Amino acid sequence: MKRAITCGTLKLRGALVIVINVERGRCAISPKKRTPRNAKSKRGRGVDCPVELGKEYEVDITETGPHGEGITRIKGFFIFVDNAKPGDHVRVKVTKIEALSGEAEIAT
Repeated sequence: MKRAITCGTLKLRGALVIVINVERGRCAISPKKRTPRNAKSKRGRGVDCPVELGKEYEVDITETGPHGEGITRIKGFFIFVDNAKPGDHVRVKVTKIEALSGEAEIAT
C-alpha cells in the first residue's frame, strides 16, 4: 500500500487544493533545487589554484593596477606585484592568495 504524502498547498480561484504525489513523495509544485547563496566557487576554496603560497615564479609584468602595482598573470590567475612596472621581467614570491587574485613581492 502506497502512502500519500502532502507536500504543499495551492490556492486556485478561492478553492484550497492540496498537492500530493503518491508514488515518489515528490512535490509537484516545489521549486528546482538551486545552489546555496553562500556556496563558494572552487577557486574561492583554494582548489585548482595555479599558484602556491610561498613559491617563486619568473614572470613578465604586463599592466599597472589601480594603486600603481604591477600586474602579471600565471595561467590566467592575476598576481599583483608591488614596486614593479609594465615590461619588467622579475622573479616573484607569492605572499597572499585570494579567490580570483593573489599578491607577490619581488624575490631578491
